[in-house]
Order: sequence, then structure tokens, then C-alpha cells
Amino acid sequence: MSIRELLARGEPLLFDGAMGTYYAARPGRAEARCEQANLDAPQEIAAIHRAYLEAGARAIRTNTFDVGGDWETAQRIVRTGCRIARSAAETFGAYVFADLGPAPQDGILSPGAHYRRQAEIFLSQGLTCFIAETLPTDEGIPELARYLKERCPEAFLLVSFAVAPDGFTREGLSGRALFRRAASLEGVDGVGFNCVSGPRHLLEFVRGLDLSLLGGRPLSVLPNAGYPTVLGRRVVYRGGADYFAALMADAARAGAAILGGCCGTTPAHIARTAQTLNGLPDKPPALPAQPREQSEAQPVQNRLRDKLAAGRRAIAVELDPPADDRVDLFMEGVRALRDAGADAVTVADCPVGRPRADSSLLACKIRRETGVEPLPHLTCRDRNLNATKALLLGLSMEGVGSVLLVTGDPVPTQDRDEVKSVFNFNSRKLIRYVSGLTGQGLSAPFQIFAALNVNAPNFAKQLELAREKEEAGAAGFLTQPVHSPRALDNLARAREALNGYILGGVFPIVSHRNALFLNNEVAGVSVPEEIVARYEGLDREAAEALALELSVKTARDMAPCTDGWYLMTPFRRVGLVAQIMARLRERE
Repeated sequence: MSIRELLARGEPLLFDGAMGTYYAARPGRAEARCEQANLDAPQEIAAIHRAYLEAGARAIRTNTFDVGGDWETAQRIVRTGCRIARSAAETFGAYVFADLGPAPQDGILSPGAHYRRQAEIFLSQGLTCFIAETLPTDEGIPELARYLKERCPEAFLLVSFAVAPDGFTREGLSGRALFRRAASLEGVDGVGFNCVSGPRHLLEFVRGLDLSLLGGRPLSVLPNAGYPTVLGRRVVYRGGADYFAALMADAARAGAAILGGCCGTTPAHIARTAQTLNGLPDKPPALPAQPREQSEAQPVQNRLRDKLAAGRRAIAVELDPPADDRVDLFMEGVRALRDAGADAVTVADCPVGRPRADSSLLACKIRRETGVEPLPHLTCRDRNLNATKALLLGLSMEGVGSVLLVTGDPVPTQDRDEVKSVFNFNSRKLIRYVSGLTGQGLSAPFQIFAALNVNAPNFAKQLELAREKEEAGAAGFLTQPVHSPRALDNLARAREALNGYILGGVFPIVSHRNALFLNNEVAGVSVPEEIVARYEGLDREAAEALALELSVKTARDMAPCTDGWYLMTPFRRVGLVAQIMARLRERE
């Protein structure tokens, strides 16, 4: 019987459990790579397959989740893994699925090319059922689906994503969005989720899905046995078989047609699940989707957003956060900028990788105590996904509705032995993650800004990245300071190429020493030598007068290409920035 015929009868298809964690739990195998065991210990892998089949699994996955290494060895691992799995399944009349893990992000092959290359080997071994599992993204899946249908029209492709309990993958993508996209792909025969989440959390997640998007195709649910615990030097999963099986029965009632396990699930989990599923009606009724109730979003006044939306020029001013806990001088500067007409005050997130007062906490203080619209910077450098979401929830609670999301400066070299960067993702992934939080924790969306380096030597690449940021959800850009004709030309190119708002960067240079420092030690800033020379020999008053003249001229030159200005306050010289704003407002 073909797998499609089986699923059409309404019978749940029970998969095996986790080859990797079960193999690692065997004596002397904790540090071994289970895929290599296809070559080094094939009888052991065959015994594990048989254990799951004897427990009641009707489908097993080849031991090929992560074949890695050189391509010659990888091919041997795949071919041998196919022979072992097929031999074990034959006695039980079970289905064998070619197991493909996430495509590596090493840049050697595109995800699509990687999957096609692997799929060709599996097809040559006679396998026609495929599972692409534990996926943090859908990159390469459309190409894989097309390739399989072209090469083998009867091929069956199950796509399974890995979401955390909050419904997002480690790449910051919404599981719901991935589900919708995969369900819309021709050539994808089933969609589901596995790994990362335990059975209760994954059940809650799939209950909120709109299963009608599948158009009658199966939903798969293959959770972990629970969550990992370290005992001694071993990682163990304590989720019990009875508990797991009961929740798998609930998943079947919720509409899952393909069930099984991931990390920590043993033959005992599968055996108990098989017994529980045998007690269900032949066709358990699928329960309707149960999206979580959400309170209606209350509109929050946002001066920057509202002004830009109305087509009026806006001014955002950056003020560096203090390096100690004395905040009075900083708040005085915020109030002065407010009184001078700033539409928003932006606060950098530990600029140049040095610790300063937290930008988000300062943003909340600014909004509460001054009424000024804050625009905190959030970097990818110092927080993982959990910490980022927690921070965003707090900002939203405080009514902060705009954020600038940037990759962040690296930690200075001398600090790296003591201070480690996180960098779980780049700014584009962070933007996509924050955009996807609306309705999944956030009742109202953030207005997201991103950075644009108009001084970059390869500006075409910067535009490409900027377009990706827009596609991810960025509403606009704050640019690096504009000092040169080349930067101004790049700004004009950006205006033509991008759809979002652009606030042109203006940095008042306040001394000859300052100009030299910017040119030599600040990434993304380029000051022409003729401007550097004009500051030589000037005292503070004369240098500030020149800064005022040049800044106003630059701001007016960039006006046709921008929706407003992004003024950076040098050395907390708020008075100088206030003068620049006053001059710019004269023509409004």
C-alpha cells in the first residue's frame, strides 16, 4: 500500500523516535557521531531501527540527519544508511523515509543545491519518501519539492520545522508563517513540526494552526520527549512514555495524521504511543483551530511614526547613553532636545562594543519622564532570542513603539577573552523575528528602523541588504553620516531603490582631532580630506561655527532624497545640535 493510500484511510502513521539521542545513550557512545556508525557499527544501527519497529513504528527515518564532512564519505554514509533501514523495515512492511536535516550555512552550496544533491543519492537507492526535518527556515524547500516531482512524480515529501515553545525557530522565523508557506507549495505532501519543543508545548502550538491550509494533506507532530537535563556529563530527557503517549493521542484528536518522536524518545515511548493510538476511533475527529485569545491592541501615540506617515519631515537625534549610573545630565539633554523640536531621541546600544546604560531601559525612562518619543537601538551582539523577546515585551508595555535594529559593533579585541558576543543572527533575521512577534506576544507592531551605510565602498551590496531588510519588515532607515559627494550620490540611489523612510545621517564634526578620529577609527564614516583640513587650527568656538555651517548645508543637500534627518550629538553638545535643528526648521 502506498503511503498516500494509507493516509487517505485516516489511519495515523506512527514514526520512530530519536536515533541520535538513543544511540548516544548507549554505553561508550555519548561522544560518537551516530551517522558515522552506518559505516563503523552498522549492526548497532540496524538493531535500533528494529527496536523502534518492534515497538510499533510503521515508518522509520534513515540514519542520515547530519552526514556532514567530505562528500565522498557523506555519500557512503547515505547509501549504507539506506540499505540498513530498508533491510530492517522489510520484515515489518514499514515505510522508510530519507532523512534530510537542515542545509548547512557554509555558503559552499545553496540550500536548494544541497538538498538536490542529497535527494539524488536517496532516489538512486530506491527511496521515494522524504522528510526534511528540524528545519529553522524553509530555504531550499521549494527547490527540493520541484526537483523531487520532476525526477520522481510519486515521491512523497514531508517538511517538518523546529519551533520553540514561543512558536519561533532558532532563526527567528514564525512557525505559523513557515507552515503557511510550506502548505502553499506544490510538491509538498505534508507539513509538520519536530524537535526543540516538548509534547505539551508542541500540542498547544499546532492547536492554533489553520489546518484547512493543508487542503487535506497530513499534519505531522514529532516532539521531543521533554526538555534536556544534564546529569553528570550526560544529557538526558526525563519525559515519561505514558505522558508522551497521552499527548500524542491528543495531537491525533487535534488533526495530526503523522505522529512520532524526536530527541529523547525511545522505543518505550513509541510502544506506548502505538498502544494508545490503537485505542482511538478509526478516524478521530479533527478539532478546530484554537487560536489564543488576545486583547485588542490599543493605539499608542508615536510622534515619529505619525509625522512620517503624514509626509512631514522628521528629526531624530542620537544621544549617547551614560557610561555610569548618573543619568541627570543625560535626561537634561533629552529635555533640551525635546524643547528644540526633536521628534525622537535615539539611544545607542553599547556603542563600539563598550558597556553603557541599557538603551531600552533609558527609552522607557525617556518616555515616562519627558514624553519624548524614544528610538532605542537593539543589537544582535548581546542577546539571544529569549532575551530579545523579553526586552521587546517590556518596551511594548511601556508604550515604546519604535526600535532601530542593527547587528552591532564587535566587542573590542582586548575584551574578547572576557566578554563574548552572542550574534545568534544578523540584523535582517532580527528584523524578521521582531516583525513576526505581532499577534504572538505583541498586541501592536513595532515600527522598525534599520541602518544604511551610504559610505560603503560596495554600495550595491548595501542596497541589496537594505531591500532584504525591507522584505523582513523594516519601515525605514537611519543612514551613516553624510560628508562626501559620494555618500550623497549613494543616498540618491537609495531613494530610488528603497520604499521605506530614509532619515539622512548628520554628524557635526567639532574639531580637527575629531575629524581625524572619525576617519581612522569609526567604521562606516568617511570624511573628505578637504573638510578635515578646514578644521585645522580652529578653536572650539570657530570649530562649532564651521560644524553648524557644514551640517546645515549637508542636511539641506540631502533633503530631496530623505524624509527627515538623523542628527548625532557629538560629546553631548546638545546646544550645537539645537542650533542645527533651529536652522533646519526655518524653511519648514
